[in-house]
Amino acid sequence: MAPPPSRRLISWVGQWRGGRSPFQTRWHGSGVAALLADAGLTNGAFYAHFASKEDLVAAAVADQLQAQSASVVALAAPGRAGLEQIVRGYLSTQHRDSPGDGCPNAALLDEIGRCADPTRQAYTDGVLVLIEGIAARMAPGDPSSARVKALSLLALLAGTLQLSRALADRPLADKVLDQGISNALALLGTEQSA
Repeated sequence: MAPPPSRRLISWVGQWRGGRSPFQTRWHGSGVAALLADAGLTNGAFYAHFASKEDLVAAAVADQLQAQSASVVALAAPGRAGLEQIVRGYLSTQHRDSPGDGCPNAALLDEIGRCADPTRQAYTDGVLVLIEGIAARMAPGDPSSARVKALSLLALLAGTLQLSRALADRPLADKVLDQGISNALALLGTEQSA
């Protein structure tokens, strides 16, 4: 049985095609009809579930961040070991070299900043769920005290990954990842292990 049109459309908008999402290739320059044609759906399917393109994008952003939280943060070990696992996995060459399987933060942060308030609010809500999982590992007794530090960690990770992906010089891009790991672990107060 096929998923309902709203689920198909959210999944389509959130998926990465060749490392570029429909946000990056079609979002601002296309109308709803073009987006729907790409997803294999009709206007009727769209308007039965979403009031506007912006509503669709907000739902897709929320969906992607929920998936990231469930697949990365929720599966990480508890405590400092989990933080190091998150940092090393996020700043791995495998993650860098597979943008189609990567997170919405590094891929879409600049695009989300140009979106309307509903999408930015969906992003904020999703990031806060992600951050709560990180903050709970930073300060298990008082996660709220580590919220801003967890946001800073996410900014460091996403920026490092973006820069490493953008560099044509692979050895330099690898050094950026290595230094990002060192910087993130220093921010966390975690000794870098071999």
